[in-house]
Amino acid sequence: MRMDGGAPEPGGWQRRWHEIIFESDTPAGRSFDVWLLVAIALSVGAVMLESVPRIDARYGDELRLAEWAFTLLFTAEYVVRMACVRRPLGYALSFFGVVDLLAIAPTYASLLIPGAQALAVVRTLRLLRIFRILKLVHYLNEMEVLTHALRASRRKIAVFICTVLTAVIVLGSLMYVIEGAEHGFTSIPRGVYWAIVTLTTVGYGDISPETPLGQTLAALIMILGYGIIAVPTGVVTVELARSAQRVVGRACAQCSVAGLPADARFCHRCGAAL
Repeated sequence: MRMDGGAPEPGGWQRRWHEIIFESDTPAGRSFDVWLLVAIALSVGAVMLESVPRIDARYGDELRLAEWAFTLLFTAEYVVRMACVRRPLGYALSFFGVVDLLAIAPTYASLLIPGAQALAVVRTLRLLRIFRILKLVHYLNEMEVLTHALRASRRKIAVFICTVLTAVIVLGSLMYVIEGAEHGFTSIPRGVYWAIVTLTTVGYGDISPETPLGQTLAALIMILGYGIIAVPTGVVTVELARSAQRVVGRACAQCSVAGLPADARFCHRCGAAL
């Protein structure tokens, strides 16, 4: 998972700032990353506290001021990141580049859409940089296995979801016919909502069948729900086992991408020799 668009040529302020911002091997780079994580945590905390009415009534102005201060700080950081990489577009389109942009966008969007600043909690994704700071790159291998398993099982999961959607539409419509509006099933979408809640064993209880036939159907749907929940779990588990055999614990020292084949001589991401 590469975090930048390539280091600039040696020498100059760009190279110096690239070492500080993108590399955590130096004391300056490590200090920058640690303080950045602290700022991210504080900014997320400020956004969360602002959503509490009692706290917002008393400290709302201070929290909003702090939010704008953090946003300006992260904006400056984003601009410097773009300026000190050789390929700014490559960084902007990378995972962390997109996350960094989304981290500052909600506050500016709040000027046009009141309340949009609450979406700034997406900054918690930036805390993923702790893997690089604490040298936990080997954990990325497990993430590679999980990603590969989910990608391999996406077709099976898609078929399963289509089957479930068909089932809840049929069952919801049937319950609408059986119970009717007098028992809370005022429409087919309302019946489909009840079927989803029941099939997933959530059971909010805001609407329930009252006739014997409806209760019998509900009992059958509840039992069916336990079996349906096991299907995607089994599919993903099988793919995880297969992925664990294909993806080994080898990572590139240059770009930190994990899951490289055991017989690979070069990294498929950056081309560095292994």
